[in-house]
Amino acid sequence: MGEEETAAAEPVTETKPLSERDLRVSDDEREHVVGVLQKAIGRGMIDLDEFTERTDRALASRTRGELNAVLADLAGLYHPAAAMAAAPSYAPPPASYGGYSPGRRIELNAKYSSLVRSGPWVVPPEMVVRNKYGSTKLDFTEAQVQSPVVHIELDAKWGSVEVIIPEHAAVDVNSITDVKFGSLEDKTHSNGHMGNPRFVLSGRVHGGSLVIRHPRRGLFG
Repeated sequence: MGEEETAAAEPVTETKPLSERDLRVSDDEREHVVGVLQKAIGRGMIDLDEFTERTDRALASRTRGELNAVLADLAGLYHPAAAMAAAPSYAPPPASYGGYSPGRRIELNAKYSSLVRSGPWVVPPEMVVRNKYGSTKLDFTEAQVQSPVVHIELDAKWGSVEVIIPEHAAVDVNSITDVKFGSLEDKTHSNGHMGNPRFVLSGRVHGGSLVIRHPRRGLFG
C-alpha cells in the first residue's frame, strides 16, 4: 500500500516534441539569411540601418523561429527552412493531386507534345523527366517542395527542357555528363553554390536544350 502511494505521488514528466520553429540553425543558415537581406537592400525594401539591425538579429539567432522573424515582412524573400517552420502545418494533398502520391518518385513524359508544371504544384524528392521531340517546362517558383534536395533525372532527346527555380534555390548539374548535339545553359549561375531547396540534375541531353533560370521580372516576364 505504501509503495503504491509513493509511486502515485511521484511527478509525471513528459517530453514535449520539438516543433520546426525550435530546431537549432547553423552558421551557414545565418549567413544565407544575411545574403537575402543584402538582396532586400538592392531592391529598396530596407535601408542600411534596418539591414544592420536585422543582420545582428540573424547572426544572434539560435532557432529557426528566431531566424524566420528577421525576414517575415519581406515579401518574396525568405529563408525556406525557417519559413516552413513558421508556417501552419502543411496537410499533404490527396493522392489524386497532380496524378501521384506525395513523397513518391514520379515520371513525367513529353513525347511530341508540350508538358508544363507550374503554380502551387507538389514536388516529390525524386523525378524522372522524359522528353522526346517535345518541350518540358518545370516552374518551381510557387511549388510545394517536399525535401531540401530534389533529384531530377533527365532523358531529353531532340526537345527542350526549361527549369525555373526560386532565387534562394540552387542547382547541381555536375551529374549531366552526356550532352550531344545539344546545349546546357545555367542562367542562375548557382551550380555548386549553397541554396535551399537544391535541385540535383542528372541524365542526358541529346539533340535538345536544357535551360535553367530564375523567374523573369517585369511586365513581360
